[in-house]
Amino acid sequence: MLDMWTTLLPLMIGSAIVPIQIIITILLLKTPGGIRTAMAWVGGMTSVRLAQGVLFGLVFTASTQTESGNDGPGVVSSVLLLVVALLFFVTGAKQLLTHEDEDAPPPKWMSAVSSMTPKKAFLIGAGLLIIGAKFWVFTLSGISAISDAQLSLAAAAGVFLIFVVVSEIAHISVLAIATLMPKRSDVLLERMTTWLSANNRIIMIILGAVFGTWFMIKALTGLGVL
Repeated sequence: MLDMWTTLLPLMIGSAIVPIQIIITILLLKTPGGIRTAMAWVGGMTSVRLAQGVLFGLVFTASTQTESGNDGPGVVSSVLLLVVALLFFVTGAKQLLTHEDEDAPPPKWMSAVSSMTPKKAFLIGAGLLIIGAKFWVFTLSGISAISDAQLSLAAAAGVFLIFVVVSEIAHISVLAIATLMPKRSDVLLERMTTWLSANNRIIMIILGAVFGTWFMIKALTGLGVL
């Protein structure tokens, strides 16, 4: 159980702290559809994660049945964690060397944010996770870690729902601020946007170095290298 959470927690943080996605959520609040459009964008991402949980949960559960005597992460989980480690290192290195943000949506999508409808926002939110290899690997690694823990079906489903909610906690917080504090939200969210824009690079470099090292150690340990 501890091994599962030491895998899930960094994955959830890495999924939650994606500055460009949080900024898009804030920008969508300023569209004609306002909070409905922003909620649709978050709903699109949520639907993909939930679909991945349903589709791949059974696959990883079947895989771990052959590795039931293993106390640490299974081979599948270890390989996925190795990929996660490399993705964190690559993301951090790109920010350090080129300032390139690989989490950013295609430029055409960004240019359409100001006029986006709820339907289009939902499709783009879903599409971003579908085409983003990083987010696939993060979610599949989370599913695999949960499967390795050999929980009951209800417990596994509950843990995965926690994974999804925490992965999107930044977006949920933005929506909550806009809903509960409509008069103050503009100023607060504008400050948040400014801070995220100014600190995006350093955030991604730190996450890349810290979590990349953490997952590399877990992966190599699971594969018997360390």
